[in-house]
Amino acid sequence: MTRGELYQVYKLSGDPKQHPKPYRTFVIVSRQALIDSKFSTVVCAPVFSAGEGLSTQVEVGPEEGLRQAGWVFCDDLQSLPKAMLTHYIGTLSESKLERLNQALGLALGLE
Repeated sequence: MTRGELYQVYKLSGDPKQHPKPYRTFVIVSRQALIDSKFSTVVCAPVFSAGEGLSTQVEVGPEEGLRQAGWVFCDDLQSLPKAMLTHYIGTLSESKLERLNQALGLALGLE
C-alpha cells in the first residue's frame, strides 16, 4: 500500500442516498510513514465521476486504472481503515501525484 494508489471501497456506511453505488473509489493521500505504521487508518480522497475542474480537484481516468474519467476531490478527505482498502485499481503517475500535492495544498490552505 502506497501513497497515490486507488482502491474501491465497498459497503460504505451512512445514508444510501449519499452513496447509491455499493462502492466508492478513493486515492490514498497520507504520507508513506503513516501508511507503513501500525496506525489502523489512512487519509484518502474520494473519486467522483463528475467534477467542476476546481483547483482542488484532480482529473483521473483509464491511465490510473479507472473504467472512465473521474475527479479526485481534495476538499472531501476521509480517514478510512486500512482493512477496507483491499480492491486495488491502480496508481497515480508522478505527474498526477504532483498535481494531487498542489490540490491538497490548496484544499488545506498550505500555500
